Amino acid sequence: MTEKCIFCEIANGRIPSVRVYEDADFIAFMDINPTSDGHLLLITRSHYKTTSEVPDKQLAKALPLAKKLALAAQLGVGSEGYNILINNGPVSGQLVEHWHLHIIPRKDKSEFPMKAGQPADLTKLPFIAASIRDNL
Repeated sequence: MTEKCIFCEIANGRIPSVRVYEDADFIAFMDINPTSDGHLLLITRSHYKTTSEVPDKQLAKALPLAKKLALAAQLGVGSEGYNILINNGPVSGQLVEHWHLHIIPRKDKSEFPMKAGQPADLTKLPFIAASIRDNL
């Protein structure tokens, strides 16, 4: 746990939260600045800043748990869909430097605006793909 990390404080029970789920590795609680009704945050009990730092064994548990929580949230608030979102680093919109996954029930497209991307330059895609493959 890290001092001054609000999610570590929540995990330790020093800051109150409205918890929906908890086990030895994770805690899920209601977001206090929700994008929509039922917006949950799933955090690791241990402090990791981004997905790159979370052990693979723990990450393997995260998505099935997120799925379970998302379906429960969807039924709980009567939404038609949901987003599962992880921001990694400040440039991506990560506001708290503690790994967390957002589960955002969606009733309306306008609740969480995401624009479609621009058409790709098809001459660049093979080179970008090659660069990514080289770094696997």
